[in-house]
Amino acid sequence: MIDVACESGQFDRIPAEEALQTMDAANLMRQDWDERARKDAFHYIASWRKDWTPESFFQSGEEDYQRLVAPVFDRYRWEPDGKAMLELGCGAGRMTRSFAMRFSHVYAFDISKEMLTHANALFPEVSNVDWILGNGTDLSGFGDETVDCAFSYIVLQHMPEPAFALRYIREMLRVLKPEGMFLFQFNSAAQMTMNWKGRLAWRIVDFPWALGFRQASRGVACLLRLSPEIAGKSWRGASIGVNLVRETVETVGAMVKEMTGEDTPMTWCCGLKSRKRAQ
Repeated sequence: MIDVACESGQFDRIPAEEALQTMDAANLMRQDWDERARKDAFHYIASWRKDWTPESFFQSGEEDYQRLVAPVFDRYRWEPDGKAMLELGCGAGRMTRSFAMRFSHVYAFDISKEMLTHANALFPEVSNVDWILGNGTDLSGFGDETVDCAFSYIVLQHMPEPAFALRYIREMLRVLKPEGMFLFQFNSAAQMTMNWKGRLAWRIVDFPWALGFRQASRGVACLLRLSPEIAGKSWRGASIGVNLVRETVETVGAMVKEMTGEDTPMTWCCGLKSRKRAQ
């Protein structure tokens, strides 16, 4: 496991107070995901099921590769063989082994050390995956134009504020080589799907988390008979407008080829990085 969580020069570019708040939120996210990994790593990565086995968990990752990734590669006649890729938010490696079977090298980032420990233990024989502990804010320590493909699924939707997700989009494109492919999912739904009572309850739960009182947030969730493991803004993250994502991508010198699922939690953005970097 490689730790690049330290020594971020990115914070020099934003006001000190905002940088401190960013790091505080990242630490809260790390604690949340470590706790979820200790309780049930499989379920909190793929929450649509509670009875995962290692076999079914990784089979679901292969099925998602065939459903979400392979058709995109086919449409653009893009071959992963011999190339390196970045997976942002690999969790316990549900899709990582599918990538490792096709790419020459995979850099699998996650904010949770506990998740990466699970991933490494479940896939010990792999030789072409680097499990990398990220800092929750950027990809500092990872060089410019390092990988041929950048991918993220069910990750950006958990970011507590749009700024976190947009920063990671810029970072994915920074480390992408010219003519490299990117494919990531985010939430662009304008409103939460739950009723007003549910929205109010979770706002009450999330309020102390946003102030840095993580345990208080969990306590409020218990009082309201809600799951404390998904208390806080590291689970119900911010929605991001499609136009803002498109503008972010184009500003850093990349081209959006496809934007699907607009105004839904499952919005996908796919494209290629330009040959010349934006000035």
